[in-house]
Amino acid sequence: MAKRKTNAPKPCPCGRGGTVQACCGRYHAGTPAPDAEALMRSRYSAFVLGDTAYLLATWHASTRPETLDDDARPKWLGLEVRRCETTGPDTATVEFVARYRVAGRAQRLHEVSRFVREHGRWYYVDGEVDGNQA
Repeated sequence: MAKRKTNAPKPCPCGRGGTVQACCGRYHAGTPAPDAEALMRSRYSAFVLGDTAYLLATWHASTRPETLDDDARPKWLGLEVRRCETTGPDTATVEFVARYRVAGRAQRLHEVSRFVREHGRWYYVDGEVDGNQA
């Protein structure tokens, strides 16, 4: 018997437990993320959902690439936020591990990301991946 497709809301990939619409979807729709962790989680969800416009819009202008490579999209498997730290009035870091699969091989991305808040909005600046600048 074939599986039935349902229109049930999808859980948010960020792992907070709500639906995409109630969780990261509101940030994707334009509501500013309240803190660096929320922005990082919403960016992870955007990677999973293929929302490159949001990823570029939330990348700080000083480090933002012109485009993102849509061809090399891995299958994202999960996110673990390990630590969030406010480092100044408008700066923060978030340490996380994202699991993904490429060509059938499981991989891990362990990063400590830097964020800055400008004009009430948080932006991803850059990060250290296993000791290397990303």
